Amino acid sequence: MQPVTVPGYLTIAHDGTAQIEVKRSRFIGHVAWAGSEEQARAVVEQVRKEHWDARHHCSAFVLGPDAAVTRSSDDGEPSGTAGAPMLEVLRGRGVSDVVAVVTRYFGGVLLGAGGLVRAYSDAVRAALDAAGVLERRLLGLYDVEVDHATAGRLENDLRARQVLVRGVDYAEAATLHLGVDAGHEQELHVLVAELTGGSSSLHPNGSAWVDVPLAGGVA
Repeated sequence: MQPVTVPGYLTIAHDGTAQIEVKRSRFIGHVAWAGSEEQARAVVEQVRKEHWDARHHCSAFVLGPDAAVTRSSDDGEPSGTAGAPMLEVLRGRGVSDVVAVVTRYFGGVLLGAGGLVRAYSDAVRAALDAAGVLERRLLGLYDVEVDHATAGRLENDLRARQVLVRGVDYAEAATLHLGVDAGHEQELHVLVAELTGGSSSLHPNGSAWVDVPLAGGVA
């Protein structure tokens, strides 16, 4: 099978935190996965409790496969200098299901509107760099059962042909759990039959959003 570009969306591989300092003010950027507004707001509150002595906890989040839900908060900073620039960084990176929180410890020097925009944006960028990115795709899930002696070879052959092998369970027989993009199910059926000499076939197991490392990227 040839790799095929399919609809999906980018999200972070794991939580990320980074700190920058601008004119003695500390900006601590934190990004985390969130699947709902409730989860996103819970992350903001957790950061607020952790850094209870900080002056500002500005936030932004983007949610959904289509990135349709967006919110931002300046949390006391001048309007438009924190939440909106943070949101633009998330949009610019093309990520969704992500909440960003930047905590500011004031250093006694005013930064001006432009300085604040740069600082909050840079803190989010640094946190995203620390988190890494992967792709989430809606895949059809299939299982194929083979004997133990065949399992290792079949797994290697499938991976070599760009098939996503989500895992292998070993019991009396070995069961490989596969994921395939919509529209390529028949190709996978044919490939499995070919690689097993017709002795095994695919069994459908529903569908799910699956996190897939980006080719050449960090996950």
